[in-house]
Amino acid sequence: MKRLSPLPFFGTAGEGPAPGLPTPGAGRADEFKRQILPHLDAAYNLARYLTRDPLLSEDVVQDSVLRAFRSFDQFRGGSAKAWLLTIVRNCARTTQSGAAGRLSLVMHESSLGTDVAAQMAAQADPAPTPEEAAQRQAEVGRVRAAIEAIPEPFREAVVLRDLEDMSYAEIAQTTGVPVGTVMSRLSRGRALLAAELLPAKNAGDEASRSVK
Repeated sequence: MKRLSPLPFFGTAGEGPAPGLPTPGAGRADEFKRQILPHLDAAYNLARYLTRDPLLSEDVVQDSVLRAFRSFDQFRGGSAKAWLLTIVRNCARTTQSGAAGRLSLVMHESSLGTDVAAQMAAQADPAPTPEEAAQRQAEVGRVRAAIEAIPEPFREAVVLRDLEDMSYAEIAQTTGVPVGTVMSRLSRGRALLAAELLPAKNAGDEASRSVK
């Protein structure tokens, strides 16, 4: 998962925002850093899967965090992560609408597994061999491509639940839909991932049997 460097409009720990930026209220800048900045990786992860563009994703995150900073006085507690990702989601859709219209819901023939969360969260071995490292990188690439291939509502649910480990309530807060809809989208999203994997797997099994 990509890790973002500190945003240029924030100083180091204990410093305030860059000169000229609106402040979220006296004494709130440090609170913003404490509650919001730890979720930058999650913000990029969601933006990356929604836009399917790594460079555009960075712009979306920059814009989202700046908007969050400006409106931090409106944050009333609860899940700071869900609050930030709601802004990221809105910024991503605004950016896509302005740049290229609605996101195309195209399905690709990609290899993907049903254990997406386990694959994406897997930690590297202490000393992987070059072959293991290459294989792991290939798996990550296939999983990423597979997730990006499914329609947005289901992709969003899978990313927030299986990759970001958010609760159903947090996802409902982020997406603005009932918990039941979140659960339905997640179930459908996982089924789509499994359906994408099974044809490739079955074809490989058939080819293996034909060789024998």
